[in-house]
Amino acid sequence: MSGERVRRLRHSAEVAAPAEVVYALLADAVRRPLYSAGVVHVERMDAEGDRERLRVWEHAGGRVRCSLWARVAHPGELRIEFWRLRGEAPIASMAGQWSVSEAAGGHGCVVSVVHEFTVAAGSHGAEAARAALAAGDNARSALRSVRRIAEGRGGSGQRVLRFQESLRIEGPGEVVYDFLYRAGDWAGRVPQVRHVELSEVSPGIQCVDYRLRLPDHTVRATRSLRLCFPHAGRIVYKTTTPWAPVAAHTGEWSVLPDEHGVRVIAEHTVLLDEHAAPPDDAYAIGGQESTEPPGTDTAPPRESAYAPPGRSATHVLAGVAELSGRREPAPGLMPGPGLGSGSDLGLETGRGQGRSADSPAGPRSMPRPAPKDGRGRTVRGSAGQGQEPVPEDGGLGERVRDAIGQTSRAILEQAARHAESAVQALPRR
Repeated sequence: MSGERVRRLRHSAEVAAPAEVVYALLADAVRRPLYSAGVVHVERMDAEGDRERLRVWEHAGGRVRCSLWARVAHPGELRIEFWRLRGEAPIASMAGQWSVSEAAGGHGCVVSVVHEFTVAAGSHGAEAARAALAAGDNARSALRSVRRIAEGRGGSGQRVLRFQESLRIEGPGEVVYDFLYRAGDWAGRVPQVRHVELSEVSPGIQCVDYRLRLPDHTVRATRSLRLCFPHAGRIVYKTTTPWAPVAAHTGEWSVLPDEHGVRVIAEHTVLLDEHAAPPDDAYAIGGQESTEPPGTDTAPPRESAYAPPGRSATHVLAGVAELSGRREPAPGLMPGPGLGSGSDLGLETGRGQGRSADSPAGPRSMPRPAPKDGRGRTVRGSAGQGQEPVPEDGGLGERVRDAIGQTSRAILEQAARHAESAVQALPRR
């Protein structure tokens, strides 16, 4: 890089929380989507000691890009070094460091982030200026969110909720995943989804605009960015336009095969700002708001009970299993393409073909992926394993959890119906 100019940016913020609390938050790279508005998802590729490699999907300028990063943690010094493994024009190289130090007087701490980067040869000055502006905006946004989360653990009202909804289906996982993948077909099938438009310019990366009916019967618009991994049976997403009091919402759909079929899990992580009042009582599902302990709450998964009128869940799911072990799913019901394993990916988040409750869209034919079992992470156990219950006190957190879970449960139940219909449509011997 001889002759290249190194540009350096430094941003800092005072945080009214112990330095160790802030450092622990920064050290958990997988949580970055909660406190960094531009980060959609983080996957840990590998780790050895205090070193780790990460694949990070970021949203900026109407595009989703994937980049590879390495980090080295120095817990004894409360600092984390990071650098990007491959350059992307106009940035030839990017590196930096997070550091946390005690504040003067011993009250709280100061968290700082430094970025050092070089501009690719031939790039214009305006491109370098835009890159510096984007890095600065991301740094300031991340610092504000880190401060809110860290101070919330001390009682200021901002905390993280983690909860799951799950459903066991004795049917083909490919068909279940297909339903989750084709979110553009949910309007008119999932009661809470009044309208949806889905764009997928780059294979496996989706931008979904919803109009959702909330428990108070109002209809509100929201947008999610989704990353689809069909080989692993996963769809991860981030809601980019959450409603107060939700400050951030990330989630994952997982289709996990077992000896009886599949278990489908809807996992949610929500950053809750209890000082932000929900509009029009959007999350009012009975009960009065109360003050709950700050920190991270983890609720046990709730098992959905899918039962069409006049039929038990056991009867319906047994019907799915009747043919699923002897037949391949019909053509046109396979999941869509997955994400590349090594290259950067981009998505123009434009508007795509939509479907409303009054204008159903026909199915699309998708190629079938090769089967793959490895997920690169520990498979979750049975419902409720390793999770702490949350008091059912009717507080704001519980109402938010119920409102989000209501839609998840409806989607899970429709996925089971979709699997049943697909199996019944297969020719019988």
